[in-house]
Amino acid sequence: MILLLTLWLALLPTIAVPAPPAQPAAVSQDICRIYGSVYLERDPKYRNTASHTVFLGDDEAFATMVVYRENNKLFADGTAIWYITDKKAFADHILYVTDNRNFADFTVHFTSVRSYAACRP
Repeated sequence: MILLLTLWLALLPTIAVPAPPAQPAAVSQDICRIYGSVYLERDPKYRNTASHTVFLGDDEAFATMVVYRENNKLFADGTAIWYITDKKAFADHILYVTDNRNFADFTVHFTSVRSYAACRP
């Protein structure tokens, strides 16, 4: 009996316990990390190269992210502060701009005041 108990205790650490299923990453958490240099892709051929699809809205009340356009890439260092670049190779993030709000992952409104820049997931 002691032999079986010792064998069972010896094999116990090797028994694989199934890991709990991983939670899918929420898009709302990722969009708040978008800052720095951003390239806005408008050509539908390159839609698959973009990390997110955005809708540029005129209404701040319904925007998921209120973005401040920075003129210097070095100062675009906070949430919702973007430096819009015209070269895709120099961009930290590539976003596809859609005309249909229903196809977008989130909505962006541009503001002229830096302190109003915010992410509302």
